[in-house]
Amino acid sequence: EVQLVESGGGLVQPGGPLRRSCAASGFTFSNYGMSWVRQALGKGPEWVSFINSGGANYADSVKGRFTISRDNAKNTLYLQMNSLKPEDTGAYYCNVVVGRRQYRGQGTQVTVSS
Repeated sequence: EVQLVESGGGLVQPGGPLRRSCAASGFTFSNYGMSWVRQALGKGPEWVSFINSGGANYADSVKGRFTISRDNAKNTLYLQMNSLKPEDTGAYYCNVVVGRRQYRGQGTQVTVSS
């Protein structure tokens, strides 16, 4: 069974950093591209970043501030978020598509506020 368990959310002041983690199990982690998606209250989901063996890419809204990475030995995906802005507030989810089915973690809230 595919499982994605996230951690690392919380409250942070504008300009501050925060690191998200996503522990994966139930599939061969190193073989799959992984992504982060966020959703602000009352809005639709917004793709944030993607990583696979070929590299990483980012939404324009986070480019230069966020860094996605992975540790295949630990089956863990990361999102380092720097220079956070209030508009980065939302629930952040890690995602993977395995066997044509999309899975996502439980999501954890990131709130950027002074």
